[in-house]
Amino acid sequence: MPTPQPNNPLHGLTLEAIVVKLVEHYGWDELGYLIRINCFKNDPSVKSSLKFLRRTPWARAEVEQLYIATFA
Repeated sequence: MPTPQPNNPLHGLTLEAIVVKLVEHYGWDELGYLIRINCFKNDPSVKSSLKFLRRTPWARAEVEQLYIATFA
């Protein structure tokens, strides 16, 4: 049985859910301004963003921190 993580605001959220919620809140243009990575600026899509973020730990950390700062 998994250990509960009451102090982890990202517990139970998928990376896709995080990206979708940020896009709904900010839009691609604002998201590309806040986190300067090309997958948010040039022809953005959830699929291409997920592919990049799963391979790039520093970018994923920035997205997670923006999510926490915005919604926590």
